[in-house]
Amino acid sequence: MHHHRVGRGEPLVLVHGVGSRWQVWEPLLPLLAESFEVFAVDLPGFGASPALPETTVDTLTDALDAFLTEHGLDRPHLAGNSMGGLIALDLAARGRARSVTVFSPIGFWSAAGVWWCRAALGGSKALGLRLRRALPAILGTAAGRTVFLGLLFGKPWALGARIALDTASGGLDAPGFDAALASFPHARLRDGGRLRRIPVTIAWGSRDLLLTYATQSRRARAWLPDARHVTLPGSGHTPFYDDPRRCAELLLCRTAADTAG
Repeated sequence: MHHHRVGRGEPLVLVHGVGSRWQVWEPLLPLLAESFEVFAVDLPGFGASPALPETTVDTLTDALDAFLTEHGLDRPHLAGNSMGGLIALDLAARGRARSVTVFSPIGFWSAAGVWWCRAALGGSKALGLRLRRALPAILGTAAGRTVFLGLLFGKPWALGARIALDTASGGLDAPGFDAALASFPHARLRDGGRLRRIPVTIAWGSRDLLLTYATQSRRARAWLPDARHVTLPGSGHTPFYDDPRRCAELLLCRTAADTAG
């Protein structure tokens, strides 16, 4: 599994969402690397990692479990976004994490919520493929970034053009995208009760349009009442460019509290 490794300290593994790659965490890395040895992974079928024979949320979780074993990461801190959030939570429920921090994780949805997520992401990919040649020009404007990336970011107009294009291309080119997305209706938290044994933080951007903040963050609070639940005002589904310092602080504060305890 391809990954980016930086920093020194206790291990922290970062897990991206569907259609993304390790670079989505780049705004946080300078701060996190001061305190942790960071492993930002490309899940199989995304970024520079080859795809699995069968790609589902469960097989990706198993692959990351094997990665932890391969690198001698017994109980690292885990952090994940979207699909990577549920993967991190499920690994933590297996006893594979010292703490877990997730941003807008999948799995806390109703039937309508999972339908909307799949339809929105699938439709965005289909449109992106049709407009592939024009994307550099479209995403070179603030208006184009707002239209095409508003599902993911709270402030898409503020992204750099290169970051916007790389984000879009990562989803269009990922061989694991379609199969992973198709598995979403079967993706669920396997054993939430075991998460009471470790520190858990669940953060949600107030402008998350993909996994809607108003309904799904409320459901997460009900299902995991012992977790720390945090709202990120003005941030979207993937909040790391919207508010990188606050996102990093959530990881630094949670893991520091765990270490002190």
